[in-house]
Amino acid sequence: MKETPNFTGWRVTVLHRSDATTERLTRQLKLLGFHVTVQWIPLDADELPDVILVDADQGWSDLLPWSGASAPRPVVALLGSEAPGRIAWLMENGSCTIISKPITASAIYPALVMAVSIHKEREAVRNRLLHLEERIRLRPLVHAAVQKIMVARQIDEEHAYSILRNCAMQKRLPMEQVAASIVGGAEPLPEAG
Repeated sequence: MKETPNFTGWRVTVLHRSDATTERLTRQLKLLGFHVTVQWIPLDADELPDVILVDADQGWSDLLPWSGASAPRPVVALLGSEAPGRIAWLMENGSCTIISKPITASAIYPALVMAVSIHKEREAVRNRLLHLEERIRLRPLVHAAVQKIMVARQIDEEHAYSILRNCAMQKRLPMEQVAASIVGGAEPLPEAG
């Protein structure tokens, strides 16, 4: 992330029992422009805020409506404990950063910026991974198209692959998509070049 976000109008939910910590936190979050909700009941999966702050000292499994570290929103853990189990819990639930308790106002903004940035990076990596997994899943189609071109044109595998690659580049389509069209018969065999 190249610039720090402007949090004006963003929604944040603080999952923490109401106390002096939440009062201080709410005051500072409102100064940053957030619409703040404080609750100590599980978060509704259909009404997720833009950012989630969660009490990692007392949080439990069903407090957050997802499982695993792939949190759908930036998560900031509020942590006063050094217990390994609490640290493991916050990591397992996708926390991007920590604000140590007792909370100081100067710790809030940097933690939020870090959480948003880390969350965006994680999403980009997940999307890239999904894209690469899809391409790997479709590799047998590429192989089948290369085989079909080899047989039809009586050429070696390297030349057939080159023809397929050039065809995909000319059409500005992924090679897997062109290969699927060739194997399915929707695309005529490309000419040798």
